[in-house]
Amino acid sequence: MAWSCTGTTNAELISNLLRNRLINSDSVAAAMQAVDRANYVLDKRHAYEDSPQSIGHDATISAPHMHAHAAELLLPYLLDRPAPRVLDVGAGSGYFTSVCYHLVRSSAQQQQQQQGGSGGDSTGTVVVGIEHIPALTALAEQNIRADGLSSAIDSQAIMLITSDGRLGYTQKGPYDAIHVGAAARTIPPALVEQLASPGRMIIPVGTYSQRLMQVDKDAQGTITQRDLFGVVYVPLTDRPA
Repeated sequence: MAWSCTGTTNAELISNLLRNRLINSDSVAAAMQAVDRANYVLDKRHAYEDSPQSIGHDATISAPHMHAHAAELLLPYLLDRPAPRVLDVGAGSGYFTSVCYHLVRSSAQQQQQQQGGSGGDSTGTVVVGIEHIPALTALAEQNIRADGLSSAIDSQAIMLITSDGRLGYTQKGPYDAIHVGAAARTIPPALVEQLASPGRMIIPVGTYSQRLMQVDKDAQGTITQRDLFGVVYVPLTDRPA
């Protein structure tokens, strides 16, 4: 099914993801339509293929259907919140960081409009993308600016950090949603700690055999884990590795 989602344009790619029910919400469709994948891949000829692609440094940009899955799973924790916060660990090319920004901006605008505000970006809304390789942090910034989001970077509504993503980024937490784009050996305790109450993390876990895990923290701080399905991701490593 996933391979059948490949398109010749970004609009066709998203339309195919909708047709195959890999995207099920208007919010996720709008966010992914707003982010042109051609700005985030190295080989533009394959920008709209529903497949992972190398971005150098032994890193990849995930297949669009996996980004769609992640966005749909995180969406309930971004809706109806005045200033949602997202942590994107292993930001890579910056693609999913940008998708998350459009999701949180939409949520913030809806909240402001309901409260009689102007509908502009809400103060406190932030998406933090973390990479441990400086060249990838620079690539993500370059790509996000090319995709028309320079103002979001300049205002720090999008923040790009070079650090060990397994440790998170406490300065802007807690986070309503955490996305991890590389496979951890085990679920990093620091990321669970930085989840808001309530909050949700989507993370691939494992080495040779990997599973996509959903980690939820409820309003009382109770943690539950759900095994979603098998996946294949590059490993979440430290800088020397």
